[in-house]
Order: sequence, then C-alpha cells, then structure tokens
Amino acid sequence: MKKIFILLSILVPLFSYSTAFAIETAPRISDREIIEGLTTIRGDINELRANLHGEINELRANLHSEINELRANIRSDVTELRTEIKRLDEGQKALEKRFDGRFNVLQWMFGLFITVAISLMGIMGRILWSQQKRLTQIETSLEAQKEEIAFIKALIEKLQSFIEKLLPPRGVL
Repeated sequence: MKKIFILLSILVPLFSYSTAFAIETAPRISDREIIEGLTTIRGDINELRANLHGEINELRANLHSEINELRANIRSDVTELRTEIKRLDEGQKALEKRFDGRFNVLQWMFGLFITVAISLMGIMGRILWSQQKRLTQIETSLEAQKEEIAFIKALIEKLQSFIEKLLPPRGVL
C-alpha cells in the first residue's frame, strides 16, 4: 500500500502539470526585423485604408443612387395613391347622389302611402258614420212603428171588445 501511495504521489503531479513542459522558448528577434515588420504592417494598413475609402465611397454612391430611386418610387406611388383617392372620392360622391335620389323617391313613396292610407281610413270612417246614422234612423222609426203597432193593436182589441158588446150573444139568434 505504501508503494502504491508513493507511486501515485510521484505520477499525479507529473501528468497533471504536463502543460508546464510544453512551453517553448521564442527565438531572438532583432530590432531591425521588428522595424521591418512594423513598416510592412503600416503599409498593409495604409493599403487597407485606401481600399476601404474606395469601397466606402462606392457604397455611398450606390446608397445615394438607391435612395434616389426609392424617392422616385415613393413619389410615383404617392401620386398613384392620390389619383386613386380622388377616384374613390368621385365614386363616393356618385354613390351619395344615387342614394340621395333613391332616398327622395323612397320619401315620396312613403308619403304617398301614408296619404292613401289616411284617405282610406277617412273614407271608411265616413262610411261607418253614415251607416251608424242610418241605423239610428231606422231604429228610431222602428221604435215609432212599434209604438204605433202597439197602439193599433190596443185599438183593435178595444174595437173587438166593443163589437162583442154590441152584437147579441152567439147562441141567441
């Protein structure tokens, strides 16, 4: 057990610090090489700046032309929309005129209907009133006739009783 423990205590640090053994030493660079490298880097940077300025100017020109095209398209779309709105307004006005005309006709028809209905109701009222008047006249004449008939019946009965008194009894003659 001691041997395993000793062996592990030696092997674990060796394998766990393997990155420490992977460090390489850098070669020595002279000042001249550093300056030459910096000048080439500066030249590359200047070249890239020139390329970028050219590309930026080209992109700006493209962007300006696209913006101008969009403005032109928007202006044409706006004029088309304005003409469409004018056309819709004219259509709406035409519809309003048609509906106004139909509404006027509808008002006339409704007024005519009401007039005819009121006239018919007036005629029917007049007819009913005249019929009622005739009926009351007939009722009054019937009442008068009823009284006259009752009077005549009473006279006939009195006349019969008077005749019976004047005539001799039936078995006598």
